[in-house]
Amino acid sequence: MNIYDDDRIVMTLDAGGTNFVFSALQGGEEITDPIALPSYADDRERSLKTIIEGLHKVQSTLNKSPTAISFAFPGPADYPGGIINNMNNLPAYKGGVPLGPMLEEQFGLPTFINNDGDLFAYGEAMAGILPEINRRLADKNIPKRYDNLFGVTVGTGFGGGMVIDNELALGDNSASAEIWISRNFDDTRFIAEEGVSIRAIQHNYWQNAPDCRENLSPRDIYEIACGDREGDQQAAMGAFEKMGTALGEALANAITLIDGIMVIGGGISGAHDLFLPNVIEQLNSTIETRDGTKLPRLVSHVYNLEDPTSSDAFYDIESKELPIPFSDKTVPFIPEKRLAVGLSRLGTSKATALGAYAFALDQLQAK
Repeated sequence: MNIYDDDRIVMTLDAGGTNFVFSALQGGEEITDPIALPSYADDRERSLKTIIEGLHKVQSTLNKSPTAISFAFPGPADYPGGIINNMNNLPAYKGGVPLGPMLEEQFGLPTFINNDGDLFAYGEAMAGILPEINRRLADKNIPKRYDNLFGVTVGTGFGGGMVIDNELALGDNSASAEIWISRNFDDTRFIAEEGVSIRAIQHNYWQNAPDCRENLSPRDIYEIACGDREGDQQAAMGAFEKMGTALGEALANAITLIDGIMVIGGGISGAHDLFLPNVIEQLNSTIETRDGTKLPRLVSHVYNLEDPTSSDAFYDIESKELPIPFSDKTVPFIPEKRLAVGLSRLGTSKATALGAYAFALDQLQAK
């Protein structure tokens, strides 16, 4: 599916605890100016009326009728049923609100709601890092293609999404790719999000700079690590490195199951120069059997697409011809299994919006 060749219009919503931002996409591009309205996170009726109001405002700006509504909304949720049961940043939805059915009643349009991590991954699979990799392989006349992807967003939380054979994997309970609740590599009592998030970086820094009493943001800690701000530089560098190791191990557990490209988005991805080397190191580390035999942590070797040398090596795929026994023919064979990690090619917000757009078109086609 090429989303850039489709002229159908899909209305979208970026749902946050403070604001709702409404827009519309056509041909993979935003065609309206975004409209931001307060989310009224504690007032159910007012919040729901705001969603209706925002989508009506977007619809009034369009030169033809939209085909569907599709957007990300924080869970927990029954996403296929369109029922939201958020209890954290949108407490008004506690107990279950059939938001999808409500919008279908109000607008007479198919409505699709999904998790932001899922839609981020789907956007990168449809229009971001995955097609970029496959284009470069095609340009080099290398027949191999990648169809599987695991996407993560790292910021206030640690979100995930999974695409298998170019299809978004939702799970039987709308709960696939919930990587945030996997075990924390540094301390297995905790969830992975305690090691991969804004608060993880802050905790890591304060743990190694106990005399620090400032309320530092990850950006502050990044500037300290880069020598652009006063503070404990070693502790700051170590904070990001430790997070990178935790992220690498969480990804390793996921990739052993799906065997695909990995993409990282979210606010903290901007500090990739400090943590991504540790992600790669962990993915390419070893693991042992009980008798002490060391094995590669993953079956495939992982390359860093943000490092020019590593990226060039990823695309430098060597194949050889194997003779078919009892025949004069040969078949091509690539001995090394290889995967790659890279940053979002679209930006987290755009990837999520394009994921919502692509998912709606995909579901409409399936129907």
